[in-house]
Amino acid sequence: MVLAAAPVDINLANISNYLIYSAIAVYLLAMFAYCAEWAFGSRGAVARLSAAHASSAGAGSKTAAPQGQHVGGTDGAVSTLVRTAPVVVVNGGRGGRGTGPADGPGAAGTDKQADLLGRIAVSLTALGFLLHAGSVLTRGLSVMRLPWGNMYEFSCVFALTVVGAHLALLAAGKNVRWLGLPILIAALLILGLAVTVLYTASEQLVPALHSYWLGIHVSAMIICAGVFCAGFAVTVSYLAQESRERRLAAGEKQGSRLDGILERLPAAANLDRLSYRLNAVVFPLWTFAVIAGSIWAEKAWGRYWNWDPKETWSFITWIAYAGYLHARSTAGWKGRKAAYLALVGFACVLFNFYGVNIFVTGKHSYAGV
Repeated sequence: MVLAAAPVDINLANISNYLIYSAIAVYLLAMFAYCAEWAFGSRGAVARLSAAHASSAGAGSKTAAPQGQHVGGTDGAVSTLVRTAPVVVVNGGRGGRGTGPADGPGAAGTDKQADLLGRIAVSLTALGFLLHAGSVLTRGLSVMRLPWGNMYEFSCVFALTVVGAHLALLAAGKNVRWLGLPILIAALLILGLAVTVLYTASEQLVPALHSYWLGIHVSAMIICAGVFCAGFAVTVSYLAQESRERRLAAGEKQGSRLDGILERLPAAANLDRLSYRLNAVVFPLWTFAVIAGSIWAEKAWGRYWNWDPKETWSFITWIAYAGYLHARSTAGWKGRKAAYLALVGFACVLFNFYGVNIFVTGKHSYAGV
């Protein structure tokens, strides 16, 4: 089935451009609000660290029997006092719900002004998302087709799904407002690349893309990419938090600026669990997208698999995330090792979507740059 082409509506195409620039401006304001939330929230973190240091110093100044010292009991007997160091339990594996470090208070910490700034940031993010969605919608209406037929359009929708994944987690009641800053940085980088390097005027597609498979195959890929991006941000946070918790377990003091940030994040076990769920929930959809792409290839080129660079890297990405999901349940590969596989998987996603289209020539080169 081939869909008929329609003339380009220049007015709607221009409105789409205005809306995407408006969305970028609002996202920038939201990013600055998130930065302010982290900055003001650090005041509470500094106070807590100072109090903790003062408390430990005070405790050390008190007279106490050294480890193994013999003292006399009330009945004249001799007993031995054994002093043990405080223990911090670190869950570095599958993120179980047992004993372990508690979640941090979030980016705002305990500062009310920071909390207000965080709420403003979320509102601005939602407003930017609506403007962004309006831009994608009017872009599609300007040519009466799905608005992801070239790299510019794909990047705009990719960034939209990244922000949408974060807003969906917030709507579901998850403790992820702290994730707003890295999510917006990623979205702004994608949109900046789109409007400066990848921009293509609104136009009709080449005949090979006039197919209902465009809505099935490409839309599935875009949704997966957006959620994988959110999973990537959580995975990086997990690795940093897990390293901090290991230092705490070893008795090292915290006091750096990075520690002040990490102590406000969820515990490493919960970050690991969230990363796993984000990656696992869309992995079946990625599998479906690869299969749908092979079916479309058979209809367009006469073969289900041609080892085209795009097909090959889609399969490599599938292998990377399959390895990550398998490693999460394999002894000796839980925790950091599995997280590194998730990072490799997202690197494959980025190269598949951008590196292949920009630097490699193949059957998908007509997607435009």
